[in-house]
Amino acid sequence: MDVLYTNCAGLDVHKKNVKVCLFKHVPNGQPEIELRTYLTTTQELLKLSDWLKEQACTHVAFEATGVYWKPVFNLLEGCFELLVVNAQHIKTVPGRKTDASDAEWIADLLQHGLLEASFIPSTPQRELRDLTRYRVRLTIELAREVNRVQKTDGAIRI
Repeated sequence: MDVLYTNCAGLDVHKKNVKVCLFKHVPNGQPEIELRTYLTTTQELLKLSDWLKEQACTHVAFEATGVYWKPVFNLLEGCFELLVVNAQHIKTVPGRKTDASDAEWIADLLQHGLLEASFIPSTPQRELRDLTRYRVRLTIELAREVNRVQKTDGAIRI
């Protein structure tokens, strides 16, 4: 298969750490593969970003599972071409996939252009969505508290 991206990385994002596999192609040779693990703290994610920049990485792909991908995306946005991919799509591509080689599998699929990016709204739109969702949660909580007060009002009779 043709290699579309010569310097790319696959990330397997978990709650406490990020497994990174970097594919770096050298002329007329096998790609160099480097695996690393970073914690999900801001400081560690910035180290990850710096390392990927040092390696001249251009494209980064990772699975969109839960909400753990969001801080990684926010810190890497603007530095690399990011592809947040659906985990179901990765599993439908033929091949062997185990937990230990997720990052390598993602990077391998990325270098050949076999991944389709999920839609990620622009930063202002994401911020507006978060604010709107927070307002809805506050409104629901207010209604719960009003109901609790109304229940206790009828129960207290002397």
